[in-house]
Amino acid sequence: MYAYCIIEYPVKSLDKAFTYKIPYHLQNRLKVGMKVVVPFNNRQVHGIVLNITNEASKEYELKEIIKIEDEFLVLNEELMLLGKEMQNLTLCNLITAYQTMLPSALKVKEQTKDYNEYDYFVSLNESAEIINEFIKTHRKSNKTTILEKLLKEKEINKKELNSTSVRELIKLNLVKIDKRIKKHTNKKQIIIDNKMLNADQQKAFESVCTSFNTAKTFLLYGVTGSGKTLVYVHLIKEVIKMNKTALLLVPEISLTEQIVNIFYDNFGNDVAILHSGLSNKEKYEEYLKILNGETKIVIGTRSAVFAPLKNLGIIIIDEEHSDTYKQDNNPRYHARDIAIKRSEYHHCPIVLGSATPSLESMARAQKGVYELITLKKRANKLPLPEVLIVDMKEELQKRNFVISELLDTKIKECLNKKEQVILLLNRRGFSTIITCSNCGFTYKCPHCEISLTYHKTSNTLRCHYCGYTKIKDDICPECHEHSLNYMGMGTEKLEEMIKERYPESKVIRMDADTTTKKGAHDKIIQAFRKEEYNILIGTQMISKGLDFPKCTLVGVLNADSSLNIPDFRSSERTFSLLDQAAGRAGRSEIPGNVIIQTFNPDNAIIKAVKKHDYDLFYQNEMKVRKILKYPPYYYLATIKIGSIDYKEASKEATKVKEYLQKNLDPTSIILGPTTASNFKRNNIYRFSITIKYRFDHSLMNVLKDLDGIYATNKRVFLEIDINPLRI
Repeated sequence: MYAYCIIEYPVKSLDKAFTYKIPYHLQNRLKVGMKVVVPFNNRQVHGIVLNITNEASKEYELKEIIKIEDEFLVLNEELMLLGKEMQNLTLCNLITAYQTMLPSALKVKEQTKDYNEYDYFVSLNESAEIINEFIKTHRKSNKTTILEKLLKEKEINKKELNSTSVRELIKLNLVKIDKRIKKHTNKKQIIIDNKMLNADQQKAFESVCTSFNTAKTFLLYGVTGSGKTLVYVHLIKEVIKMNKTALLLVPEISLTEQIVNIFYDNFGNDVAILHSGLSNKEKYEEYLKILNGETKIVIGTRSAVFAPLKNLGIIIIDEEHSDTYKQDNNPRYHARDIAIKRSEYHHCPIVLGSATPSLESMARAQKGVYELITLKKRANKLPLPEVLIVDMKEELQKRNFVISELLDTKIKECLNKKEQVILLLNRRGFSTIITCSNCGFTYKCPHCEISLTYHKTSNTLRCHYCGYTKIKDDICPECHEHSLNYMGMGTEKLEEMIKERYPESKVIRMDADTTTKKGAHDKIIQAFRKEEYNILIGTQMISKGLDFPKCTLVGVLNADSSLNIPDFRSSERTFSLLDQAAGRAGRSEIPGNVIIQTFNPDNAIIKAVKKHDYDLFYQNEMKVRKILKYPPYYYLATIKIGSIDYKEASKEATKVKEYLQKNLDPTSIILGPTTASNFKRNNIYRFSITIKYRFDHSLMNVLKDLDGIYATNKRVFLEIDINPLRI
């Protein structure tokens, strides 16, 4: 017998199956989807079995599979097919697709570590007659007591027994030890959630229920606080009643931990969690629970879309507009696309939930490709918070550079009333630029040519692209003068300023720097909910899904900074961020206010946020997208051409453009080559080409051919992104 295996090298030229003999002792054990060790080029490498056959080409001498690396881990038929779909959707290597599906503890390229925890059980190794004879002929001791217990109980957990006595009994061959994987149970108790759905929620619930057992996509568009999570809970309860499984995706780790508590309360041990904040051991344990069918509900971030659930009854993607559902390195998949493929395989519905749906999703809903369900009111019937716009041009004249007069007044009112405040500044760090007023020197990343961000708590300068870090000097490294100026503001600097300005306040910060430790997200959220702090400062991670009953004021600083980013989705991201942030205020009986500080108060996006009017934003933005031929009217593909040699990168980018012009449909629009938005990253010079297309059936084949041309080029690399979120 023979096996076709794909090996661990993620190199385009080796992206094919290699044939190996199956040794006799493995023939009845080897399965398609198993992880194996095979000889390749005088080395032993890992691979995955794609197919098993009785016949194979014998043009050259075939080598044998060395061993099965992990008999337990078998990629099922669905995941094997899904890997091939991913390869077609993203043009990645097949092995890369399969590696992406596995938690890091199980990746093909890593040596397998045993992440299991075990229980050890002691049982008798001799007949009852021999054991009774031993008890009779020996004085009363720990050994005889253990044997008497085992005659009654058959087996006992080793933890409950005297370990010295157990070792002595093993030496006498009277008892033996059995090792078993420990069964983990959550400590949370199941609490039946008796919350009833209101009329709008019930209607949404019933709409989806009618499409169980059908591959149909729903867009659940509900304003912030409309109770989308409660609809999810009731839908999943119905799915569990049908003896099926459910998958719920959320965009941020912080949301995972909050929503998991809600689902633990409703479903107890039926919930498994998958996200990047778990240790390898925890990922392994959760993966085993899912693979063994011990859990029916999986909640997680983007990669949880590959959870090996069987018999899926529903897939829910919360905050479906979020950029985090798209992976920005190879393979560049979107979780929504993978979910749709899984929906088709299992014949189950998908629910895309959001208060600010992506334009593509809303356009599909308007066309009838998705079914649109709307929740236009908050679940508690309370009004949405009042949004007040502050013109910072006028505030600058009053020398209010950071906190406006109105925001200052409202913060003081909240503190006096013992209410809570959220301040959003979507820029982490202390200072974004450090320059020398004497010679003009600016700290820049030596690998990426962008300004380094200063982080005061660690006294380091960091590049937020490549991770380069250096300790900040007190003097200018060029002219050696004490004349460094700190320009720009991040969350760290804002925290320091707020503590000085409101000394009676208790301030906590939540951004990428304060949430590096395990469980930090949940710790901050819980502390703020328990009112241990009354001002929460954060980046966009605090704008989604969080519910704080005592929070009555949300202040957004530098609201229009994201509008100035040269990207066609800037308006969409800005509206989503501001509207979602505004939704954190006034979620209980106490009315809320939102103050947005901007230098562009007349901007159409800011006006739409003030009115909480997604429809107004949608109509305006769709007009712009149509004129400029951007999604959802056109599809996009981007090609990044990079090299450590600037001239070579530029020359090859021009060649790629010429190749596209010769081979693509004339209706497709080719823009570039131009310098990429992050032109130099990690010492690589990068050029970008953008393709806008509608019905170009030749596109994927042309891109595959182009990818193949550069597969063996070691000096120039190509990155192809189908339907990118950024260009």
